[in-house]
Parts: sequence; structure tokens; C-alpha cells
Amino acid sequence: MAQARKAAAAALTLPVLLLALSACKGDQSQPDPSATSTAVPQGVAAGGAAPNAQQGALGTPLAERVAVIGLLNKRNNEAHDFVLKVGEAKRFGNVVVKLSSCERTAPWEATQEMGAFVQVFIEERLGLSDPLRWRKAFSGWLFRNSPGLNVMQHPVYDVWVKDCAMKFPGEEENPADFAAAKAAPKPVASEAAPVEEAPAPEAADAEN
Repeated sequence: MAQARKAAAAALTLPVLLLALSACKGDQSQPDPSATSTAVPQGVAAGGAAPNAQQGALGTPLAERVAVIGLLNKRNNEAHDFVLKVGEAKRFGNVVVKLSSCERTAPWEATQEMGAFVQVFIEERLGLSDPLRWRKAFSGWLFRNSPGLNVMQHPVYDVWVKDCAMKFPGEEENPADFAAAKAAPKPVASEAAPVEEAPAPEAADAEN
């Protein structure tokens, strides 16, 4: 009886072991994940809007907006400002910053925010024995008033939004005065009194 139980247990254990061995072999066939460096694309200075950027949205057209992006080297405390148009890329040292879009909330909105979609390329070594290569260190939206929402994590460089130059229709006017002028009733033209014609000279002479 005991031998029969041992045989049954062995019969149940064998398929489980085979299944585990096959799973291990499947894991060994796949290479370990490794970081891949991204070279700077040839069209890095070309145009192109950021994801979710609205062409022809309210305010200054996207192509006419200008953003100021700050760059800080945390090793030597050296700072530099990039003044970029949408689609433009500029280089400072071994860092290239490209602007794809910038936005800010309308002046009549309660919560004010300003952001820019930027891409940062850095020429650096991934290892001590590796050659210098360009890789994309950041790609996404950065926000001026809420910098913690999306941060570029890099041991040497820090990037942030300083300004986005754009205006909205009527921003230079007082909204209250503008609304009052629109709501004011238009003046109604009064009816002109009939004009009497002067008598002809012959008729005046005849009466005298």
C-alpha cells in the first residue's frame, strides 16, 4: 500500500518538475534587459509639434510662441538660458535642448500655469570604457508652477521652464470695460424735423 502511494506521488511530481524545467529554459532564452542609448536624430532641429499640441488653438499661434528654458550644470553651478521657438533646437556644451511646444493658461482662469514640451539630448558615456554618444535624456512636459509633476532625473543637469511668450485675444484690455461696451444699448437716431423751404423771390415780391 505504501509503495502504491509513493508511485502515485512520483507520478504527480514528475509533470510539475518537467513544467518548471521548461519554464527555466524559456527564461534563459531571452536576453537580460539593458539600457539602450539613443543617438540624436538627424532632424533634431526640424519642426514638429508635441503630442496633444493644438494647432490653431486660442491665443498666439503655436509657430509664433517663444519659450525660455533654463539649464543648470550641478557640478560647476553653471547656468544657461535657451531662448527657443517651437521646433527649434540649440546646443550648449554637450547638451542639446529642443522645444516642441509651450502653453500657458488664459488670464481669466483661476489657476495659472505655464509649461513647455522639451527634449533634452546629452552627449555622455554610459560606462567608463564606452565612447561618447548622444542619448535622449528627457522628453516630456515641464511645468513652471508645478515642477514636481514631471522632473528630468539626471546626475549632472537640471532643466526647467522659465517663460512662454504668448497672448490671448483681449488680454491687453480690461475685460469688464470690454463686456460693458458690448452690452451697452446702441443710441437710437431721432427723427429729424421737417425743413421748410424758403419762398421764392418772385412770390415774396408779389406779396409786397
